[in-house]
Amino acid sequence: MSMSNSAENKVLKALLQGTDIDFRASANLYLALFTADPTESGSFTNEATYTGYARVAMAKASAWTDGGSTFTNAGLLQFPQCTGGNNTITHFAVCTLASGGEVVVSGALNASLNISSGIQPQFSSASLSVGAD
Repeated sequence: MSMSNSAENKVLKALLQGTDIDFRASANLYLALFTADPTESGSFTNEATYTGYARVAMAKASAWTDGGSTFTNAGLLQFPQCTGGNNTITHFAVCTLASGGEVVVSGALNASLNISSGIQPQFSSASLSVGAD
């Protein structure tokens, strides 16, 4: 798991200078799928492209379970079903907007997801984890 350089800078500014994080007040963050590591630069170059793909909205108030130093998804997260094309998904990211925006944190999946027509990517409760390294 890695926090993007932008998110790291915003957290430091919040802690050390009292600057509010611009996406703090938003009700949702969004889960995105990637075919390669978005890296700490937060690049969207390798975001999933299968037909039907869209990021999944996650309500900040209820999407994650606090496990101390690691948070896990609190419930089932389902992406739209693939209706064409294919992707091999290796990474995920939590992003600020449904499209565009910025990567907050990202991580590698334990195993690749091969997505093709008819497949609906999903993550069962507690199967994604985000923690402080």
